[in-house]
Amino acid sequence: MMSAKVSIATLASAFFLSMTFPLWTATAAQSAMPANVQQDVPDNLVSHAAPEQPLPYSHKAHLALGLQCAGCHTNPEPGKLMTYPATATCMSCHHAIAKNKPTIKKLAAYASSGQPVPWVRVYQVLPGVNWTHRKHLGAGIKCETCHGQVPEMATMSEATSVTTMGVCLHCHTLHSAPTVCATCHVWP
Repeated sequence: MMSAKVSIATLASAFFLSMTFPLWTATAAQSAMPANVQQDVPDNLVSHAAPEQPLPYSHKAHLALGLQCAGCHTNPEPGKLMTYPATATCMSCHHAIAKNKPTIKKLAAYASSGQPVPWVRVYQVLPGVNWTHRKHLGAGIKCETCHGQVPEMATMSEATSVTTMGVCLHCHTLHSAPTVCATCHVWP
């Protein structure tokens, strides 16, 4: 009987922490942000290594040129995931820019073969979560709100806690979005 009480107390404590922890870390993460960017999702507490990609790519270098997220990442039906740019999109600039670099030659080989670059997805939607970029984009949520300081990233990594339920609930509360279970979870 005593172990059941301990287990319930442990579960209650864990639930409380998962719900309130994002509130503490969101404040710390936002204090480090430039004033013009609103990041509602806190940075991950532990650093996540960037996955090894088939080509090196710097969001920092490309966004500094004035490129916008939606210029490379589109949101086709049904709107769940953002796409990676077609090699033709990359080659529209790189047919002339840095075309003799080995990386760009490798990119050109993907383009001429008609094969997409096999990019490795950085963020993964967890099993049991029915999540879509489409609804968030339609609500006016900007990429930086969830993905953080992508314009400062030389290599893309899972910098923020977007796969944490408490973080999602906190952000939904901030934006007056629904927080009932069925918003994100589909029951069999």
